[in-house]
Amino acid sequence: MFTRGGEPRSFMTTVPDAKALASAFDAHHPPSKQIIENCVHCGFCLPVCPTYVLWNEEMDSPRGRIYLIKLASEGHAGMNPQWVSHFDSCLGCMACMTACPSGVDYGKLIEATRAQIERHHPRSLGEKLHRRFLFSVFTRPDRLRLLRWPLLAYQKSGLQSLVRGAGLLKLFPKRLQSMEALMPKLEKNEHVPAVTPAQGAKRRRVGLLLGCVQREFFPQVNAATARVLAAEGCEVVAPKDQSCCGALMVHAGEEAGALALAKRTIDAFERANVEIIVTNAAGCGSNVKEYGHLLRDDPNYAGRAKAFASKCQDISEILTDLPPRATRNPLRLRVAFHDSCHLQHAQGVRSQPRQLLADIPGIELVEIPEAAICCGSAGIYNLVQPDAANALGDRKAQLIVALSAEVVATGNPGCLLQLQSSLARQAHPIPVVHTIQLVDASIRGKPL
Repeated sequence: MFTRGGEPRSFMTTVPDAKALASAFDAHHPPSKQIIENCVHCGFCLPVCPTYVLWNEEMDSPRGRIYLIKLASEGHAGMNPQWVSHFDSCLGCMACMTACPSGVDYGKLIEATRAQIERHHPRSLGEKLHRRFLFSVFTRPDRLRLLRWPLLAYQKSGLQSLVRGAGLLKLFPKRLQSMEALMPKLEKNEHVPAVTPAQGAKRRRVGLLLGCVQREFFPQVNAATARVLAAEGCEVVAPKDQSCCGALMVHAGEEAGALALAKRTIDAFERANVEIIVTNAAGCGSNVKEYGHLLRDDPNYAGRAKAFASKCQDISEILTDLPPRATRNPLRLRVAFHDSCHLQHAQGVRSQPRQLLADIPGIELVEIPEAAICCGSAGIYNLVQPDAANALGDRKAQLIVALSAEVVATGNPGCLLQLQSSLARQAHPIPVVHTIQLVDASIRGKPL
């Protein structure tokens, strides 16, 4: 017997008592049996799994979900609402992959399973409309750009302060409350030029993936990225025709839409003729590095996707590979560094951002306990599973507050939104910035 949200559950209520059934999965890329069999159910994943930490329920752990996938693939479990709920509750943070001694590629399992769910599981009308809204807005920079104006009016007019102060948000649905709480404080929209010349002798010609939320809600991060790369001798190309990379769709099982966006992204950067493609959003970075796998069936893109993925690097990777050229000026700050899950677990990038911060004179870098556990952002997770996301965000915020840090640095826009909201709930709204903003401030000799 396990509990989740205070409700008792038994394993048998999750898996129907059935004889041999046809597999619950169709023949289009079902979850790999080989990966399933690689799991020896040792339990090393349990202490780092956010949902297991919250609920202590086996079926909401990586090994429990893998067992459910195995049962469904063998025809002993159906794709019923309770079975699906265990996969909807997964953040896809990949912490289990870092912890796993057997090298189980859980990321490919969860993405394949979610694609099957979206093809075969009928969701409620409300759920369908909510997801359709999220994917039709957050994967479209042009629509996010239009959204800036009403959001700016809401913030600048004082209406936001009035709504929050009067407690009016409690009258709205929980998901709308979550969206409002995650809203960033919008700043000047700094556009990155199509080409930013290198300062001094050119060392690299790089492409910059602008992202969607990053481009419109955190334009200062892209501007800082371009400035730092230029200061380090890189010519920065930001193709204006680049689209969403498809990360949100891939991670949520929306395979067809993700494939189309991946192809458009490859096309745009092939025309740019760059040596390296730089990402500064961890979720986007983990996705584009897997384009070879995503487009493996397409004869026109399979080889091109592999070539594209081989060029992709996080901003911290390229900067630590290049011997520093630009002078770093002191920043007297106590900085808590938060590892984005899709940077540390999916991409295996941990030391590089820390090295960038350590190279800035005056910075005191402090580590946040439970670094392996997600903050609750996880793509659209905090918009579709707000209760679990808030619990994880509050847990992370309390650990940060205890460090008496002056600034929090991280490498993903979703984490920026989540941590800002969570720290505000703890009445401790310290600045949360992208790592590259600290590097940029140091190089420019300006306060953050």
